Amino acid sequence: MVRKHRFKLFVDYFEKNMPEVETELNYSTPFELLVAVILSAQCTDKRINQVTPALFEAYPTPEAMSYAEVEDIFHFIKSVSYPNNKSKHLAAMSKKMMSEFDGIVPDNIIDLQKLQGVGRKTANVVVSVLFNQPAMAVDTHVFRVSARLGLTKNAKNPLQTEKQLVKYLPENVIAKAHHWLILHGRYTCVARNPKCQKCNISNFCNYFQKKS
Repeated sequence: MVRKHRFKLFVDYFEKNMPEVETELNYSTPFELLVAVILSAQCTDKRINQVTPALFEAYPTPEAMSYAEVEDIFHFIKSVSYPNNKSKHLAAMSKKMMSEFDGIVPDNIIDLQKLQGVGRKTANVVVSVLFNQPAMAVDTHVFRVSARLGLTKNAKNPLQTEKQLVKYLPENVIAKAHHWLILHGRYTCVARNPKCQKCNISNFCNYFQKKS
């Protein structure tokens, strides 16, 4: 199957069956989303949603968090992955937000990556979710599912995956496609024993066709 046709089938299916899609992280402000995405690295959204209510109540703004000690932040997030590093990142990030960005979450990838704890993937999530920019954040789900479906070919790392997806996807669905791939990988195309028999897009899945 020609790759452009595979992309069309992918977009057509999800536009019809999942036209409205959003992150599963709970947040009410841009700052809260930024914090939640930083915390979600190598951790489940479910776990993050369990710890952020108390964290956000204590530190609802970057200004409030900028006065917190690392140990104080650690108390709220000790059950997430890598809490020591993430506590340091949040403390430093909030201080830099106040000193360089007037407490406002930057709306571009370059400035976002100046904040501690924010890599390219996190920055892409933030600009796509908050500002609906055509950015493709690649996590393990996106990397795995796009390769299995045949949307990407021989991608060795997240950046190669990102570039291939952005090249072939219509610009207006890139932000949504990020969530489509994540949710499909989280609930159907799981890492071990993917649920191919229950999958509604196996008809154009390269992995399934080769396996059959």
